[in-house]
Amino acid sequence: MAESTTTSNFKVIGTRPIRHDGVDKVTGRAKYGADYAFPGMLHGKVLRSPHAHANIKSINIDKALKLPGVKAIVTGKDLPKAENKLEQSGEMVINPMYLSMNILAHDKVLYDGHAIAAVAATSPHIAEEALRLIEVEYEVLPPVMTVDVATKPGAQILLKDLRNKEEGDKQTNVAQHYQFKRGDVEAGFKAADYVIEREFNTAMVHQGYIEPHNAVGIYNSDGQATIYCSTQGAFDVRSLSAQVLGMPVGHIKVVPAEIGGGFGGKTTIYLEPL
Repeated sequence: MAESTTTSNFKVIGTRPIRHDGVDKVTGRAKYGADYAFPGMLHGKVLRSPHAHANIKSINIDKALKLPGVKAIVTGKDLPKAENKLEQSGEMVINPMYLSMNILAHDKVLYDGHAIAAVAATSPHIAEEALRLIEVEYEVLPPVMTVDVATKPGAQILLKDLRNKEEGDKQTNVAQHYQFKRGDVEAGFKAADYVIEREFNTAMVHQGYIEPHNAVGIYNSDGQATIYCSTQGAFDVRSLSAQVLGMPVGHIKVVPAEIGGGFGGKTTIYLEPL
């Protein structure tokens, strides 16, 4: 009989090691992403789409720019065209072109809440007021709400440039078609006494972290930028932000702050380029 394993056989398991970040966190000294503040800092707010699917016919920012305290407004037209390629980012594979379109909608919105414009102002209240002065004209399109609807012939196309290997140059809503198999499935069915067929649908879910996404950016006159944010992947933030902004990756430094949860949900970018 094998000798029983006890905690005395281990150096760490069963002990009470010191958590070196514990004191800062319980005393409030720890700085999370939204805790950073610098002299002369501007505050940003993002205008988001009220429609699930729509073409953007026009964006008028003239009234918002005239509001005292507003320093800048950016839209999708201000972003350079990112490269259409696949890149590993944390647990995911990301296409910088589509990532850029998610940071700020270019010519159409693809979901309720899609970012349309971002305002920088001397206070968050002024930035929020400026959002109300931005005029956006939409051409509302039929939404595509389920996978079944999206894959039917004649379905409303979401991304005009999306293609896959199976369908060649045909417009599609199917980016990839994955099949997971192990062993000889057909032989297994033939040898089985019973074969039960079921169809399962899983809903969209998101990580439940306490601290939301956040970012503070410092852009220097020499073209160097520093980003403070709560991230699980500082190098992913640096690489992806550089591609979305059209900057050399060596001109961006990312400082990861304490993080109020992530669980894989903070390995990409949302606010950092803005």
